[in-house]
Amino acid sequence: PERRIFSGLSLSLEKGEILGLIGPNSSGKTTLLKLMDGLLHPQQGKVLLQEKELNRLPRSQVARMIAVVPQTMEVPFAFTVGEIVLMGRAPHLTRFGWEKRKDLDIARGAMALTDVAGLEERAFWELSQGEKQRVLIARALTQEPDVILLDEPTSHLDINHQVEINELIRSLNLQKKLTVLHISHDLNLAAEYCHRIVMLHKGSVSSVGTPAEVITEENIRR
Repeated sequence: PERRIFSGLSLSLEKGEILGLIGPNSSGKTTLLKLMDGLLHPQQGKVLLQEKELNRLPRSQVARMIAVVPQTMEVPFAFTVGEIVLMGRAPHLTRFGWEKRKDLDIARGAMALTDVAGLEERAFWELSQGEKQRVLIARALTQEPDVILLDEPTSHLDINHQVEINELIRSLNLQKKLTVLHISHDLNLAAEYCHRIVMLHKGSVSSVGTPAEVITEENIRR
């Protein structure tokens, strides 16, 4: 509580763009993502979602609009991959409602897109880190969100799956106008797939612009 994480921080995530968020460790990237999802509340300032204050919206409404892919997720119970992915439909169900055929079809479509369809009956905890990450992306897509926040989603993947996931995100952005915030330590992938990049440094925006404007020798050295 005594340490100020951000100072004078201001940025926008525009509808239909892929925004890359880069910066050294402890620059506040994951904290900012949690603020943008409403998991943390700012002590000063506001987070706005479509011009409405995020923290005043019901969580179920936020969850229908924003999906998050964390770096890792611990699952204490023996949920299967299919069950984990189907959890993405929770914001669209009534309090005591059950999934219908449409919900199952959406979940299976997301699993096919992320190449985990063959793992549907496997226990989530048995999977490799790369497989788990693709399952979490499938769960996020099953929410059918307008905005997806990705916290280093490809950090545990081999290069083939890194490229596949980034191509998938770009395809969804083009076809469904999905708005994306993508935290990444891989500057090459960020430059290849992001429309704009925000560089954080010591709790403030150090640089913002196109990949060519932000990923410069001077900025990287600093």
